[in-house]
Amino acid sequence: MTVAARQQFTFREYVDLEEVSTVKHEFLEGLVWAMAGGTPDHAGIAANVTPLLANALADQPCRVFSSDLRVRVTATGLGTYPDVTVVCHELELDPEDHKGHTITNPTVLVEVLSPSTEDYDRGEKLDHYRQIESLESILLIAHDRRSVEVWTKHEGAWASQTATSPGAVVLPSLGCQL
Repeated sequence: MTVAARQQFTFREYVDLEEVSTVKHEFLEGLVWAMAGGTPDHAGIAANVTPLLANALADQPCRVFSSDLRVRVTATGLGTYPDVTVVCHELELDPEDHKGHTITNPTVLVEVLSPSTEDYDRGEKLDHYRQIESLESILLIAHDRRSVEVWTKHEGAWASQTATSPGAVVLPSLGCQL
C-alpha cells in the first residue's frame, strides 16, 4: 500500500490553479481541495437571495456578488467562494493574489447549507468567517426547510438568531430586511 503525496501550494500557485481549473477549490495552509457541487435547490436558493439583497441595498453603497467572487480570510488564510457576498466599501484586493480576483473585506456572507457541507459551514468555515474584521453578518440558509440563521457582529461579539417562519429576515448591520 502506498500513501499519496500531499501537494503543498502557495497562495499564488493556488490562484494560478484556479485560473485554469473547471472546478472551484478552497485553500488553507497550503492545501487545496475541490468544493462540493451544488444541487438545483442549492443553486436556486442562492440565485433567489442575490436579487433580494440587491433590491434591499439599492440605495446603499453596497454591491452583491455571486459565488464567482473569491474571499480570503486574512487572519487564517482561508480562500473560498461564499454563495453570495456583499461588500459595502471599496473592494480590498488580497495583495497575495497577483490576478486581483480575491477580496478581503466582505460585509455580509451567505452560505446555502447542503447535506454534504452543513457541518463544515456551521463549524470550521463559520469560525474562519467570524475572524474577518469587516464582516458584519453571516447568513446560513437551510436547503431543505424554511430556516435562515443570521449571525450578526455587535461590538466585536457574534450572536445568532434563527428565522423559521415565512416573513422577513432582518439584517440590522445593513439596515434592511429580506
